[in-house]
This record gives sequence, structure tokens and C-alpha cells, in this order.
Amino acid sequence: MAAVIDNAIHPAFEKLRSHRIDTLNLEVEEYRHKKTGARHLHLAADNDENVFFVALRTFPMDSTGVAHILEHTALCGSERFPVRDPFFMMIRRSLNTFMNAFTSSDWTAYPFASMNRKDFDNLLSVYLDCVFFSKLDPLDFAQEGHRLEFEKPEDPSTDLVYRGVVYNEMKGAMSSATSQLWQNLSSHLFPTTTYHYNSGGEPDHIVDLSYDDLIRFYRHHYHPSNAIFATYGNIPAREHHEKFEALALKRFDRLDVDLPVRDEKRMFAPVRVEQGYAVSEGESTDSKTHIVVGWLLGHSFDLLENLEGQLLSAVLLENSASPLMRALETTDLGHAPSPMCGLEDSNREMTFVCGIEGSEPGKHKELEALIEATLLKVVEEGVSEERLEAILHQLELHQREIAGDQFPYGLQLIMTAIAPMVHGGDPVELLDLEPVLATLREKIRDPGYVPGLIRKKLLENPHRVTLTLRPDEKLEGHRQAAIREALARRKEALTEDEVRQIVDRARALEERQMGKDDDSILPKVDLSDVPLQMPEPEGRYDGDISATVYARGTNGLVYEQVIVPVPALTEEELLLVPYYTTLISEVGCGELDYLQMQDRISAESGGIGAAFSAKGGIDDVQDLSGYIIFNGKALARNRSALTQLLRDLHTSARFDEKERIREIIAQIRARREQAVTGSGHALAMGAASQGMSPGAWLSFRLGGLAGIRGTKQLDQALKDPEELAALCEKLSALHEKIRNQRREFLVIGEEEQLPAMVDDLKSCWAGTSEAAGEGWKMAPVNYTTREAWLTSTQVNFCAKAYNTVPVDHPDAAALTVLGGFLRNGYLHRAIREKGGAYGGGAGQDSVNGTFRFFSYRDPRLEETLDDFDKALTWLQETDHDYQELEESILGVIGQLDRPRSPAGAARHAFHNKLFGRSPEQRARFRERVLSVTLDDLKRVASTWLIPEKASTAVVTSPENRARVEKLGLEIQEL
Repeated sequence: MAAVIDNAIHPAFEKLRSHRIDTLNLEVEEYRHKKTGARHLHLAADNDENVFFVALRTFPMDSTGVAHILEHTALCGSERFPVRDPFFMMIRRSLNTFMNAFTSSDWTAYPFASMNRKDFDNLLSVYLDCVFFSKLDPLDFAQEGHRLEFEKPEDPSTDLVYRGVVYNEMKGAMSSATSQLWQNLSSHLFPTTTYHYNSGGEPDHIVDLSYDDLIRFYRHHYHPSNAIFATYGNIPAREHHEKFEALALKRFDRLDVDLPVRDEKRMFAPVRVEQGYAVSEGESTDSKTHIVVGWLLGHSFDLLENLEGQLLSAVLLENSASPLMRALETTDLGHAPSPMCGLEDSNREMTFVCGIEGSEPGKHKELEALIEATLLKVVEEGVSEERLEAILHQLELHQREIAGDQFPYGLQLIMTAIAPMVHGGDPVELLDLEPVLATLREKIRDPGYVPGLIRKKLLENPHRVTLTLRPDEKLEGHRQAAIREALARRKEALTEDEVRQIVDRARALEERQMGKDDDSILPKVDLSDVPLQMPEPEGRYDGDISATVYARGTNGLVYEQVIVPVPALTEEELLLVPYYTTLISEVGCGELDYLQMQDRISAESGGIGAAFSAKGGIDDVQDLSGYIIFNGKALARNRSALTQLLRDLHTSARFDEKERIREIIAQIRARREQAVTGSGHALAMGAASQGMSPGAWLSFRLGGLAGIRGTKQLDQALKDPEELAALCEKLSALHEKIRNQRREFLVIGEEEQLPAMVDDLKSCWAGTSEAAGEGWKMAPVNYTTREAWLTSTQVNFCAKAYNTVPVDHPDAAALTVLGGFLRNGYLHRAIREKGGAYGGGAGQDSVNGTFRFFSYRDPRLEETLDDFDKALTWLQETDHDYQELEESILGVIGQLDRPRSPAGAARHAFHNKLFGRSPEQRARFRERVLSVTLDDLKRVASTWLIPEKASTAVVTSPENRARVEKLGLEIQEL
């Protein structure tokens, strides 16, 4: 169905403009609701994946997390849908391709996407009612925000504790040093505006928010006069307007919403600040200090100002050849550039940040001097026009690329447009970059243009903050002691009536959580609405050069991969593979050193890299096969350069630049350590699954908790020059093995580009040697594990894993459906609602033949592990409705049919075939999913999920050492 541009305008709306953007293949239409002033941006596109998004401008002026807690609580029931949890219930009753809600620093948004029109309309009715007519039950506020409870809710003799989903979410989020770094820097760069505060909420402040505060904030901010609607896809704007008007807008009049929207007051002298962040008691504090320098720049919604900020950031920080990035990577003041480095343009005023991590307190003046000297050198020497053209090339490529493999493409476009709409700018300008890119191309001809920007925006800009964030092993102990003392004083002061109220509220909340709502009032799709098997892209095979070619609508981009089977490797070589794939695009190549290579990659491509992919067989997870994949993308005009670039990378990458390799390993270590608090649930599942197949063992050793510990050990070892030289030799030898393997190619582009791309491949790769060497094999892996990994975290991540079956086993479909069934029916209520964790669930991993339970940012440990077992008892002993099964099947089908970008769909189809996942096998699995019964769920659970055979892993803090030892878990230090 083609995008429809309906010229008949709904009488409740006025059309402000229409603008065609050819580079994005869409028409941008802007409307205003006459009565309320609500704005609507419609991106009309020939795409069945329709996206809805409504944002409210929210400007909190404290760190109680009021906007964030409201985002959660608004989705807990509404006027038309007075059930306890319509959001999570609709996730289960829907074929959505995306459902969520976001709290940004100055807006709150409620987006969803679906390819099914009935489903889209269902979700729209629920979202509009939840946003504009929310119930905001005090018990939902207690569950989602925070509440005081006795440790045993029915027993007032036990200690008082704080509980709540957002409270625990933010305890987890703020356990990360980088989150604290950004929040602390923002609070000093923005001393008087909303950005001074943590919109997500600081745990110590969240507990100060009252229910009345929440209601006041809702009434002030959640009104159509303060709303921005945005839609994308092939549903015409007029049809959206009919729904908006009928379901919400007709009931409102215009309201003048007074918000503290203003620019930050400028500082006239730089500020230096030092603050602490928590590390575990007894943990070494050496080389764990972060030092960053941040500047406040101009308006993000001024397009030229924004693009100048992006140009400035790219000139200084884009890659290792950029002068400031090079200075930060090579300085001995720290281990690696800070993850904060770059331009932040989502706020009203932009910030530019650079700095280092792995430093020591007291090094800030030396870092400031290094940054200033680097900036002065760029001002004096200038930047070549060739380099600036390469940066503009990157901006053009980024704008043209149709993404959507992780996140709906239409939602990405809307997210680009939302910041200017919130701040008073023009959303069309930020989507249609062609005119301003042309302006910038003119400006960069002046050799003084970029030096002038650096001088004005950075060197002569006194609104600058230098923040030192140092590790403090006593901080968390002091904080916890203060919380305990405050709660003890609070308990002492409680009257009998207040004690009874706390107990009564805990009981009422549990009754509410355990109650069964009448979900028939919610709209739903059912299995009759499930589409037939989604067609997979068809590729053509060119046997002359072993190339598979896909013609796809890629909007002027081309994609290429060189696929090499993993050769026979020793275990030591295997453990080097993640470093090899990261390093290969960061080192020199042939005659070019790494700096020249970085410039070449930026000028000729949209990025190149390498990856390792391994999967078990469809009928035997112990039969592992693996490939090294060299990949890249480019604008079509650079297709020949891309082919040459990948060939050179594959044949001539060199691992002799020792200091460069030392720097990159330090950066890998820093990134991996920071991943723990954000991905703790995945890491815990990986640790629990490690003994169940070669693939699971490999994931754990290469990218899991063992991999993180291995990286720390390697980084430490490389301080010895002999160890570093030995590593470089091993990487060179590994590269030699890989580059001599036989290879095949994947090529994706628009039809007219493909013949020339195949010709380029044939001429470019002619004469390069290849041989089908000895294949890689891993011995079977089968053992159980019980581990507790200790690290600096305020919350826990729990997991249990069971040995199950590969994807083509008849039970794989039922186990896959079972994951959603247990989450929907038992785990969500037990772990999130009652337990207060941010999330929890279960799922089958048929690639590795494991079934895993998990919790995320969880205040509990033993109780959660018990709940995993109780979920299996609940499954066998409770009578279940068919609808619960249908909802779980819908969830699996939604995942199977998830849309991808044009290039992503081709990549997915190719790699499925590479690993034996043929269209026939996938169709067979889909049919099995659709035919799963309740009896099948009980049968596969009793067959495969036997609690005595489970493997267990938790990620927790050292303070819980005694508790996890009591559980019989082996202690592992991260």
C-alpha cells in the first residue's frame, strides 16, 4: 500500500505546511489542533510499519523523579481501561513491533509501532486514554514510585525499608560511574534550569516525592496544549486526526501551560569541581578517577548552530586521527577517553564534553592544559578541506541510511524531530539536511572557518566546568548507614495509627497485585489476525566469486561483507578473537599507519569492522560452527572504494603498532566494565548457561563475565612490554590464519548498483590466495554451575538456566512460548510488582539449547531465585485460560515477524541460511509455535525444567558475600 497524502483536512485541525524530503522518500506534514493548539507532525511514507508518538514537555525542577514516576504510573490504568496494568497487558495482546515510554530531561514520550492496522488502532485507543485520562491510583504510585514498608510487610517489629520499581531502577542506573559523571557534570553546567536535576530521579530524593506532588505535575503537564503528536507510515494524517479528536482532544480546551523554559544564565569564569562515586569497600581506587571538561554551547534547535556543533565534535573527536581524540587516547594521564566525549544536542542548549577515565585525582590541571594546547594547535594549523569533506560525507551518509534493525525507522526519524519541536525550532530542517550541508560545504572553503568555531565556542567560552569524579570506597557504606539511621528514627517516631497504615497499605497493594482484572475491556488481536509467513528477501548467487547479491531499497547506500569460516584455533587463539575483531579496523593497514587508515575509512565509507558469529546446529547445539565477518557500508558513489577497503583490511591489516594496541585494549576494558550495571541480567544469564553448550561457554568466555575479567587481566599484563610484544605477534599469527581461509561475499544495494559491485569484487579480489584449511571444532560442553559474581552495584541481577533443546527439536516451539507465558502469568507480578525489581522474565535460547530465568535491577536475591521455582509450580498447579496461551504465542510471532531495515532483512536472511536456518526450517518452527497447547507447556516444563538440575548465577555487591555463600554459590570476583 503506497503512502497516501490526503488533501481533505479534518475540520478540527489546520494544516501548517507540507514538505517533501526526497533523500528520505517521505512527505513531512505539520498540523495544529485548532481548539487546544496541540501540534502534529506526520511523516507520510510508503511503509506498513506505522509509528505513533505523543510527547509532553516536562520540566522537573527537582530530582525526585516526578516525570519518570509519572511515566510509569500513567500506564497503570485509565478512565476507559480501569485495569491495573493496561500497558503490560497490551504488550501481550498485541502484534506491536515496538511499545515503550521514555523520560528525557525535558520531555516524556509514549511511542508504539505496529504493522497491523487493527493492532495500531487498539494501541492508539489505550495510549491516548492512559496519557490524557490516567487513573493515577495511590497504590500504583506506591508500587511504581516508592513506598515505606516493614521488611516483612505484616510484621511491624522488622526494620523499615524503601521499596518501589523506579526507586530500584534508579539505584541500578546510578550505580554506574558514567551515569553519575553525566548527572554531576550537567548539574554544574546548568545551575538554574531543569537540566540541573536528574529527571529519572536520584534514589535519595525519590523518597521525598509525595502522591500529591505527582497529581499536581500530571495536571499541569499532561494536557493537549502541551502535547506534540508525531506519526509515521502509510496511514493518512486525516485518519489519525479522526482518532485523536474522538478519543481525546474534543474533551479539552486550550490551556496556557506555564513552564520554566529559558536559557541557562552564563558563567563568566570556568568552574572546577571534585566529587566522589562509590566503589566496593576494600577495592583498589588506583586509576579509577574520571576527569571531564564540559562547555555550554548554543541552541540545539538552531540548525546551523547544531550542525556547527556536530562539525566541531567530528573534527576533534570522530576517530583516532582526530586531534583531540588522539591526545586523549595517547596521554598517560588516564587509560582511555571518557565515554562522555562528544556533543550532546538533545537539550535546549548543547554541551560539548571531553575527558579521560582511569586517571587519578589532582590531574585535572594537566588535562586542561593538554586539551587547551591541542585546541590551540588545531586553531593555528587549521583543518584540511579534505578532512572536512570527509566529515560532511559522514553526515550525509548518516542522514540517508534507512535504519530500523533495533528500533523502528519511523521512530528514529521522529526522535530526530522531537528536540526542535520541544524547544521551539523547525523539525523539518533537522530532517532535511541537504540545504544546510550545501551551506557548510561553502563555509569550509574558508580555512579560518573551523579554527574560528573552536576559538569562539571553546577557547574563548568561559561557561566551562571541569569535573573530577574520584572513587570512594567509604561512600556507599556512609550512604547506607545514613539511610538505615534515618529509617530507624522514622520508625521510632511512628504512631500506632501510622504503623497500622503502613501494614494496611502493604496488604492492600498485595491484594491489588494478586487480584485478577477483567481484561475483556481491553482491545486485542488474536491468532486469526496473525499474518501469513512474512516473505524473506531473495538473493541471487554468483558462483564465479561465491557472492550472494540482494537488490533492496537502500536509499543510495551499499553494504558489503566478506565471510570467512573460522579456522582451527587453539583455546588461547579463540580467546583473542574479540580483541582481533575490535582491533582490525583500528590498526594500520599495508603502507598506512592507523591514523592514515582512520582518515581513509572516514572519507570512503560509513564505517568498516569485523565480527565473530557462532551458532549451534539446528538439531544439535553441541555442533558449533563459526565465521569471521568483515563488513562495511558506503554511499553508492563510493562502492569501489568500499570493496578495496575491505580487501585491504582482510589481506593487509597489521598488528605491529604496539602502543596503539595497548590503548585500544585499555578502552575495551573500560567499556566492558561499564556494561555491568546496564547488562547485568544478560551477564548473569550467560554465567548460568556457560556449561550447557559450546556456544554458551564461548559467549561467557568471550563477551560475558569471564570475558570482562579476562580483559582486566590482559590490560594489566600489557604494562609489561614483553607481554605487549607477544600479544602483537599472536594477533598477527591469528590474522594470517584467518586471511588464508576460503571466503564468500554478501552484497546489498539497489538493483542498478549490483552488477558493477560484483564486477568490482571480481577485479579487486583477483589473485588473492585462499584455501579451505582445517575447520574449527569445539568439544562438547556439559556441566552445571552455581556462581555469585561480586561487583560494585546497589542492586542485584539473578539468573537460573536449564539444559534444553536446539531450534529444530519439536519441543523448542513450546519452550519458546513458555518463556512469555511464565513472564506474563507469574514472574512479572512476583518479581516486578511485588518484588520491586525493574524487570524479570524467562525465555528459551534455542541457539545454545538453554532456558533462562532472570531479574534486572532487583533489590532481592534468595526470594527471586525461589520465585523462579515457584513459577514452575504455578504452571503445573493452576488452571490456565486459553487466552493466556494465545497472548504468549502472539508475543513469539511478533518477535519472529519483527520488521528490519531493507539491508538488515537481507543480512538476516543470508546469515540464517549460512547457519542452516532455511526458510523451510523457519516456517516449520512458526507452524509449531502456532499449534502449541497448554498441555505442551506443562509437558516441556516437567521434561526439561527440573529445579534440582538448574544452574544458578547472580551479580551482586560484596556486601552480600555471606548471603550468597549461604546459598551455596561459588564466589567469583569481577
